[in-house]
Amino acid sequence: MNDQNQSESRQPSRMPVVFIGHGNPMNAIEDSDYSRNWEALGRDLPRPKAIACISAHWLTDGPFATAMEEPRTIHDFYGFPQELFEVQYPAPGSPAVAARVSQANQSVQPDLQWGLDHGTWSVLKRMYPAADIPVVQVSVDVSGGPELQYELGKTLRPLRNDGILFVASGNIVHNLGVVRFIANAEPYDWAVEFDEQCAELLANRSDEALIHYRELGEAARMSIPTDDHYRPILAALGLSEQSDPIRFFNEGIDLASIGMRSFVLG
Repeated sequence: MNDQNQSESRQPSRMPVVFIGHGNPMNAIEDSDYSRNWEALGRDLPRPKAIACISAHWLTDGPFATAMEEPRTIHDFYGFPQELFEVQYPAPGSPAVAARVSQANQSVQPDLQWGLDHGTWSVLKRMYPAADIPVVQVSVDVSGGPELQYELGKTLRPLRNDGILFVASGNIVHNLGVVRFIANAEPYDWAVEFDEQCAELLANRSDEALIHYRELGEAARMSIPTDDHYRPILAALGLSEQSDPIRFFNEGIDLASIGMRSFVLG
């Protein structure tokens, strides 16, 4: 059996959905438990025909999808080593997949300016280092409440049947204001509490409780001072069926206040 036939034999009837807690951009170039698990995930998943990544680092008024042939690598951070700024992820774009996204949800507009920010490339560089799979990035719509991402995911769910892997990239716990930049920093109690609370809600598919996270108490308030990194989780839930099994990995709190918990649905 040749490589093409082997790849085709791994194509499921429906692609899974992945949520990645992407955390520190240095995971793109440093060896860590997190980055090694991203590499293993890329090997273990069925090979997609294309990837659609919903990144916490592209916030827009209304939803957009990149529609250029060659998306640029965006270095949307500061204060990191030059080596990180030199990283390129030259994956091709896919105007055709962007059009499919817009057909599935007509509120999604094509974008020819953005590209792939580090919420996308820092993870995909580890999962698919050859950068040979077309990538479309989808924005986080902040024109309304967090339920917008859940509803967007629901409309895009049928595209999983077409070999498109949806990767939602953010963090369950994301409070940069109290980060401790020391090795093996002890996580805050509230970060552990909220991470564990979300894990239970995710395992039980308590989608409504996760959408209305503001009602989950003080630990939620501390863990999500702004919800840009939380909203991709809701897109992942919308993209999945209630019956999809869930598998957690990278269950940890980095730098005391960044939740790295990630999961695969389906």
